[in-house]
Amino acid sequence: MSDHLDSAIIFEPLSDAFAQDPYPTYAAMRAQDTPYYYEDADTWMLTRIADVEAVALDPTMLRSVSHLMNEQECIDLKKKMNWHDMPHHERFVQFSMLDSEGDVHTRLRKMVFREFTPAAINKHRQAIEIIVDRLLDALMDRPEIDFVEDFASHVPGHVIGHVLGVPENDRPQLRIWSEDIVQFWNIGRTEDDKRLAESATTEFYHYLQSLLAERQKAPKDDLLTRLLAEKNAGNMNEDELVSTTMLILKAGHGSTIDVLCSGMHTLLKFPDQHKRLRETPSLLKTGIQEMFRFESPLPYFHRFATQDTVVAGRKFKSGTRFGLLYGAANRDPARFENPDEFDVARSPNRHIAFGGGTHFCLGNHLARLDMDVIFTRLHERFRSLSLIDESPKYKNGLSVRGPESLRVAWTPA
Repeated sequence: MSDHLDSAIIFEPLSDAFAQDPYPTYAAMRAQDTPYYYEDADTWMLTRIADVEAVALDPTMLRSVSHLMNEQECIDLKKKMNWHDMPHHERFVQFSMLDSEGDVHTRLRKMVFREFTPAAINKHRQAIEIIVDRLLDALMDRPEIDFVEDFASHVPGHVIGHVLGVPENDRPQLRIWSEDIVQFWNIGRTEDDKRLAESATTEFYHYLQSLLAERQKAPKDDLLTRLLAEKNAGNMNEDELVSTTMLILKAGHGSTIDVLCSGMHTLLKFPDQHKRLRETPSLLKTGIQEMFRFESPLPYFHRFATQDTVVAGRKFKSGTRFGLLYGAANRDPARFENPDEFDVARSPNRHIAFGGGTHFCLGNHLARLDMDVIFTRLHERFRSLSLIDESPKYKNGLSVRGPESLRVAWTPA
């Protein structure tokens, strides 16, 4: 097999068909001898887990190369990507710990890393249990719900809001800002998407300014106060503080909703595995790992080569953009036996849903704790859970993976 197979593959990442089931397309791309070239984005797509891991772990492969460009080159790139004329978005979203490299990335990551260690995250367990119980209490009398809109969509705003130190009444707004900002990252964005992203960034910035002013006067035991202390100590500037806070919100919001809902959908789609998990609660840890592998909530990231390189046995020039298709890599039969089967006891399960290298997901322990608390509570509080719609519509796009809605019937225990 060779490059000519590119033309035989129908790769339409914005289509409904791809949204419903991208995995046959991924399998066809994996079957090629070389990476698949996606002309629309001038990107070479990597689908085999060995190739994805190799690029993710390669220190010469960078998520952003803006620091290697001169001012005019940066301006030209922003115009090409239609990321210009967005003053607050450029200031707080286009620059972030996620999109920085080298010493800047290391310095910013170090300041928040200790907040997301397993020990630090586990201190939030009781607060998360209270949040989840409160959300479920409000839904107990309903025989069926939309698991996305009625429940899952409310979880990350409250949890991340709690970690940051956002007042409870303000936390629902975090979801709106996050979704309005994140939607502009997807391919196929419009001018309306651009205006929405800039407006949401601006509103969130002004809100954070007022909240940080309060913390300056009256510090609390929360992440905002500790980040403010780093700024006051000269370890970060105000723009870095605001950008880091926005990143923590964005990075953990949509993906948490998506993996909760795709995880629930998968469990109910495989009732034998769901029954197994109910009967053996000790399998929850591996079951959660399998949910992340089976339906990776962030299925696509990118890297730029900063020097001539060889990937998947082929030579590429410096400046080449690679697409890391985590969703495809996590179904690679070269590593996972029966990869299209969902197995709550799968072990080992060395998936790459959280990325790799210097950009490995900081929030992975918080995401797993959320899942642990939620599925434990659901199994404790409901004796039956079932799908009403067997084939819910999944979100369109290459960078997301989760159902738009998920109608579930349930019976309290």
